[in-house]
Amino acid sequence: MDKTVQIVGFRRIFSVLIGFMALLEGVRGDPRAQTVNISCGHQFEHNSTAYVPNFVATMETISEHMRESGFGTSVTGSGLDTNYGLAQCYGDLSSLDCVLCYAEARTVLPQCYPYNGGRIFLDGCFMRAENYSFFEEYRGPDDRAVCGNTSRKGSNFRESARRAVTHAVAAALENEGYGKARVAVSGTNESAYALVNCWRTLNNTSCKSCLESASVSILECLPSSEGRALNTGCFIRYSDTDFLNNEPKTGISRGIIVIIVICIFSSLVVLTIGVATGVYIWKYRYIQRKRRGSNDAEKFVKLLHDSNLNFKYSVLERSTGSFNDVNKLGQGGFGTVYKGVLPDGREIAIKRLFFNNRHRAADFYNEVNIISSVEHKNLVRLLGCCCSGPESLLVYEFLPNKSLDRFIFDPSRGKVLNWDKRYEIIIGTVEGLVHLHENSETKIIHRDIKASNILLDSKLRAKIADFGLARSFEEDQSHISTAIAGTLGYMAPEYLAHGQLTEKADVYSFGVLLLEIVMGKQNNMSKATEYSDSIVSVAWKQFQSGTVEEIYDPNLMLHDDIRRSNARNEVARVVQIGLLCTQEIPTLRPSMSKVLQMLTKKEEDLPAPTNPPFMDEKTMEFNGRIENICHALDEVDDDGSIATVAHSSFYGR
Repeated sequence: MDKTVQIVGFRRIFSVLIGFMALLEGVRGDPRAQTVNISCGHQFEHNSTAYVPNFVATMETISEHMRESGFGTSVTGSGLDTNYGLAQCYGDLSSLDCVLCYAEARTVLPQCYPYNGGRIFLDGCFMRAENYSFFEEYRGPDDRAVCGNTSRKGSNFRESARRAVTHAVAAALENEGYGKARVAVSGTNESAYALVNCWRTLNNTSCKSCLESASVSILECLPSSEGRALNTGCFIRYSDTDFLNNEPKTGISRGIIVIIVICIFSSLVVLTIGVATGVYIWKYRYIQRKRRGSNDAEKFVKLLHDSNLNFKYSVLERSTGSFNDVNKLGQGGFGTVYKGVLPDGREIAIKRLFFNNRHRAADFYNEVNIISSVEHKNLVRLLGCCCSGPESLLVYEFLPNKSLDRFIFDPSRGKVLNWDKRYEIIIGTVEGLVHLHENSETKIIHRDIKASNILLDSKLRAKIADFGLARSFEEDQSHISTAIAGTLGYMAPEYLAHGQLTEKADVYSFGVLLLEIVMGKQNNMSKATEYSDSIVSVAWKQFQSGTVEEIYDPNLMLHDDIRRSNARNEVARVVQIGLLCTQEIPTLRPSMSKVLQMLTKKEEDLPAPTNPPFMDEKTMEFNGRIENICHALDEVDDDGSIATVAHSSFYGR
């Protein structure tokens, strides 16, 4: 048997046994895996090639500790790419519930990428990752209280809530940082419930200081019926509803249970795994249905199995040599792309997603189903997918020249693309977008048009790729308020600030791409370390002064074709079209079919562009998913594509 298959099999058996052990201990409860708040750092990661594997390894190590003790820390890497991680479940969660809560946390926290740190509070657990050692920190600038407003309580409840918090804090200081309390409300049949927890990396003095500070802030939530204190080193919650789990039973020691399980496993392996898996899946599905009220994952698996989109994980794994680095084509934020060769000889590109959002199975199927049904010569064809293995896989046609950014942003490779070839790439990209916006059965908005998502075939013809953020809309739907997802520097102002998504968002991104193709420079706002002018701003100033030739890529001037007067006029025309596409007011931007007409009917006069937006990135920041959030965080994509929350953004310098 292949060693990789053996390892995966043993890991699955181990996970099942852990679940079985938890059930033998008689544990029942609620994992409380609802996200309370996520906050991200303010510095970009140093090197994604090192950062992402370090982050994944940190989470895997912590995962093992969480199964054993409900707490874990890990340090992976060195220098600026070091990843420090901490996760902890609150003291009333059982082993199984803790695993479920942590699984949710490690799915959501990666949304902070490409920033190099973040923390997430769930109602049952906490997780944090940074590029420095924060383990002994107990206070910080992001400490806050989050108040619930479901109802306002009377003076008797307020007094009981204060006493419950005080009792829980006192208990925690005598019980390694964890305490809970229930105090009856005088004159009613109600009670006030409280839970407090310090992170286990703190000593008693730091824990006490954190809880004292958190107690003051959380009690300011009164008379609200519920409050939470989210501090750097601790968590406190009070409520008028009983959210606490019963303490895990301790009648049989874990060591004895381990021996029992091993004996059963040795003698009746099939029966043990069958029973354990059945009970574990029943409990897991019960929790998931209670939390989400649906069985989308089951439907997805059946639909996928019955369709021609399904690939077996083992086949894809073998096609890449067990995802050997030799076959790696590239790596982005949360996915690595490998070249594979199927048994029939077909070359394919396999996108291996690090973070398997299985609870979004229905959405994943819809996206795969939509994109796979759209065929055009300038769209990369999605051949299928696989979500039955340890990670999700997307299968695309293989394109040998990879992506456009590898050429236009590279001083050496950029010499390969003369103006005629760049113009052909522009036309191909436009035709692909026209098909998505106007010629397919359902309007599709890509949401992440950029040079790294324009792939080139063997003849350097353009194909639009990476539809992970794409959205489809009915014909009569003009816009939708949605979570913000895309890449900074390519995102339209109305979408970034207000969540207003139309096809004009793709037009804006395409306008930025046009200017990049002409200038041979990447828009500095996509992953900037300094706040200098964007290429849109530079192009606008040169256009206004009549000196656009000063911004042309020096590599263009090396080719004979640019010396033709009509070619120079063509480049200047493309710059003007790029500025028309990046106008601040969406209605002034041309449709993609109009852009195609402007490019092909060169004798037609172009309108004068109006001012483009000028975004100050310093006003961008991430906020948590609480009552005052602007938009919920969304997907994370390759190459720096991020889920972004627009907070107090404005345009104009």
